[in-house]
Amino acid sequence: ENEDHKNSRHRNKKGYCLNLDPATLSVPFGASIDIRDTVDYKEVMKQHNLGPNGAIMTSLNLFATKFDQVLGILEKRADDVDYILVDTPGQIEAFTWSASGQIMSEALASSFPTVLVFVVDTVRCASSPSTFMSNMLYACSMLYRTRLPLVVAFNKIDVVPHDFVMDWMQDYEAFQEALDEMSTDQNGGYYSSLTRSLSLVLDEFYSNLKCCGVSAVSGDGIYDSKENGESSFWSSIDAAAQEFEDEYVQDLKLRMKEQHA
Repeated sequence: ENEDHKNSRHRNKKGYCLNLDPATLSVPFGASIDIRDTVDYKEVMKQHNLGPNGAIMTSLNLFATKFDQVLGILEKRADDVDYILVDTPGQIEAFTWSASGQIMSEALASSFPTVLVFVVDTVRCASSPSTFMSNMLYACSMLYRTRLPLVVAFNKIDVVPHDFVMDWMQDYEAFQEALDEMSTDQNGGYYSSLTRSLSLVLDEFYSNLKCCGVSAVSGDGIYDSKENGESSFWSSIDAAAQEFEDEYVQDLKLRMKEQHA
C-alpha cells in the first residue's frame, strides 16, 4: 500500500467515541457514550465526602459495574466503524492504576484489538529533561500495568517540534548533555543523578516504543508521515494494533490458561 493511499484511508476513518472522564467540563468531540450521563461526579463527591480524585475513582467504579452493557453497545456498532476512541481521566492513578480502569481495559481488550495512547506535552518536555523522564516513567508504568501495545504521541509540535525528544530516546549522550545544561542552570544534584541512571534503565523500553509527533490544533502528524520516515499517528496505531494481534492475544491466552489451571 503506497503512502498516499494509506493517508487517504486514514482520513476517511469512521469513529465511535466514549468519554470516561466524569469531571471534565467539556468534551471536544461527539461522545456517543458519556460517563457523565450515568454518574454525577459532583453528587458523588458530595454524598461520599470525597476529594476530586476520590470522586473520579468512585465514579469509575460505579460505571464499571455497568460496563458489560457498554461492551454490548460497542459490539453491535463494531462493524459500522473503523475505530473506537475511549478518552480516560488524565490522572494516571485514577484509571491506569485503579481496579475499575483495569476491569474496563481488560474488557475492551477481550473484545477488540486495544491500543493505549499516552499524550505527552512536548512544550513542557522542552523546558526540562526531568519532565521528559517523568513522562517516560508514566508511559513505562502504563505498559507494564496493562501489557497492552502503547503509542506515545508528543503533542503541540506546532509550538515546539518534537525532534529533540526523539534524539534523547535514540542517543543517550544527547540526553546527558541536556541534563548537564539543566544541572548547570539549576544545580541538579541527586535528582539529576537519578534521571541519568533512569535514562540508561529505559534504553530498551525506548528501542521498542512507538512514538509520533502530533498537533491537536493544526492536525500535523495525525494522517501524514514525516519526510524523515517517522510514522504518522494513524500509522503508529495500525502498527500497534498488529502488535496486539501478534503478541497480546497469545499472552492473554496463556494468562487465561494459567488462571484455569
